[in-house]
Amino acid sequence: MLYQILSFLLDVVGGLVTGACLLRLYMQRQRVPFGNPVGQLVFAFSDWLVLPLRKLLPAVARWDLASLVGALLAQLAQYLALVLMAGGGMALLPWLALFGTLRVAVWGLMALVIVYAVLSWVPTRSVIAGVVARLAEPLLAPVRRLLPTLGGIDLSPLLLLVLLQVALIVLGNLQAGVFL
Repeated sequence: MLYQILSFLLDVVGGLVTGACLLRLYMQRQRVPFGNPVGQLVFAFSDWLVLPLRKLLPAVARWDLASLVGALLAQLAQYLALVLMAGGGMALLPWLALFGTLRVAVWGLMALVIVYAVLSWVPTRSVIAGVVARLAEPLLAPVRRLLPTLGGIDLSPLLLLVLLQVALIVLGNLQAGVFL
């Protein structure tokens, strides 16, 4: 029971830090300004990890390598703690960190699409709605080209959520294949 509780708490903390680093990477890639509540939250969760890494890892084009490495390091630390508590399996740590980071990225995209869909139902002029729209629109645009609106209803968020769920299933099977 204690292992389950500690595992859950590590998953929450590791997921928040990893998600903040990945969101920081994506916001910079999309050139979304950070002077809003979402950006301030991302900075609060990731500055302590990303800023020291920036001294070692400069950005390449518009890709912030420090944020990406920060996300991987957060997952690596999470799984290192879990492996130390359970005993053994150190050779698998890089794979666990990689798959954990990918899983957090997919779950983050799913949360983004859900928040975008919910905010689209209610007319709002909040800063957060604008940030969410700027982050979600590039993901939904290719899906909208494939699936036009039906009866005035945009089903692209639903289709994207289904595709992201499929990605999670594929990721889970790939992970199981690596560890067999």
